[in-house]
Amino acid sequence: MRYLMSAVGAVAVFTMTLIVSVPVQAENFLAGDIVNGRKIFTQGKGDAVPACQSCHGVDGMGQDDMGTPRLAHQVFTYELKQLTDFANDKRIDNTLDAMNGIAKALTAQERRDVITYVESLKTPFLGSDLRALKAAGDVKIGDRARGAMIVEYGAEGIISCKSCHGFHGRSAGRMFPMLGGQRYVYLLNQLHAWKNGTVADGRANDPRGMMRKVAKSMSEKDMLDVASFLTGALPYTIGNPMAPPRGTD
Repeated sequence: MRYLMSAVGAVAVFTMTLIVSVPVQAENFLAGDIVNGRKIFTQGKGDAVPACQSCHGVDGMGQDDMGTPRLAHQVFTYELKQLTDFANDKRIDNTLDAMNGIAKALTAQERRDVITYVESLKTPFLGSDLRALKAAGDVKIGDRARGAMIVEYGAEGIISCKSCHGFHGRSAGRMFPMLGGQRYVYLLNQLHAWKNGTVADGRANDPRGMMRKVAKSMSEKDMLDVASFLTGALPYTIGNPMAPPRGTD
């Protein structure tokens, strides 16, 4: 029995040694050609693909008057999935009715190239100007304070956005997109699309139907409030002004 225990122990140690010594290589998501991606983003590709910046802006920050989303600071794997879904008609462009044709006209590598370039954009973390939108009278604006409560803590029947999208919607990575700093009009449009929850309405490509379930439990006021908060949400806190300065006892 003692010999058996020793043998088992030796095998366990040897196995653990093998596990520890196997190098873990992180997947290189930014494997696209940034030069080609810049060319497509700024100039387009032939007649089928207009320059991405014509709708999303030269800085990738999107435009409220067009309803286009901010691409800068977005999650690479999420953006790649959306372009792929557009190409395969798993998601329908409910904004300008253009993204499906554009995505189809790009090869899989070209889609990766464009996103690689977008990832390189160092733009300010700013969303929509709610005062300007309210003054223009184009859209309704919600209650940011109430929106913050829903985002951080949820509400009756509504899971908190933070539980999947991280603090202030800055993203939890991979499959969960950045929501903080996203364009207000785009956020509202997508929440409505999720609530309708069909491919024809634009959005039915969420993993396990998670966003459709959340959106169906939200009222119009909930959506306005959440979008109002998220568009101006920063990915970090301002710190505690009551904390003692560094180097003090």
